[in-house]
Amino acid sequence: METPRSILRQCRLFRDLPPGILEGALLPRGRLREFEKQAVLTAPGDRVDWFAIVLRGKAQISQIFSDGTSSLMDALGPGYPLGTDLICTRSRRSPYYAIAAGPLQILQFPGTLLLEPGALPEETRMVLQRNLLTILSDSNLRKHYRLAILAQRGLRDRVLVYLTMQAERRGTHTFRIPFSREELAAFLCVNRSALSHELSLMEAEGLIRFRKNEFTLLAEGRGRSAWSVVE
Repeated sequence: METPRSILRQCRLFRDLPPGILEGALLPRGRLREFEKQAVLTAPGDRVDWFAIVLRGKAQISQIFSDGTSSLMDALGPGYPLGTDLICTRSRRSPYYAIAAGPLQILQFPGTLLLEPGALPEETRMVLQRNLLTILSDSNLRKHYRLAILAQRGLRDRVLVYLTMQAERRGTHTFRIPFSREELAAFLCVNRSALSHELSLMEAEGLIRFRKNEFTLLAEGRGRSAWSVVE
């Protein structure tokens, strides 16, 4: 099992930092926080002046509507930054819910570390801001690809476009997705039972093989998407 320190060293936000900065300048400014399953980290309208790195568990970024239905926008596991998109906005108000999918541990930092001159050595802050720009750009691309998925009218088309994107991104026809079955249904904006039924039909027809969150896109299921995922 990876330690919190090793997770932070691999975090994209902290990549290419000068030696000793992570341990000497950043970790002492972090606040370790733990949440139980279904705990709300941010809700629509909350002002967010911090960012965090997920150390253990998963945080779900969701829209929850007045009728109780929800749409899963993203799921952030260990090493992923949380809140970086919000501290860069003018209002710093959250438009979504960030919810603990299970027991969750994060290391939380004040947003001033990224945004205000003098909070860190300028060389360090420039590295962090460059990494942050890459993270936000990738996040925008993921939103674009999700819109492409949701533009598909049929459930099967949504599944095939999503799986094709995952296969292209990883360069292999066998891969793991970052979602549970319930999360995948929420991400695709479909009913979970209908999704499970459709996956079983697709497997019977030789389009895919799957076990839990590991999928293989078989020959008959390939070539149905013109989308190519770039990072």
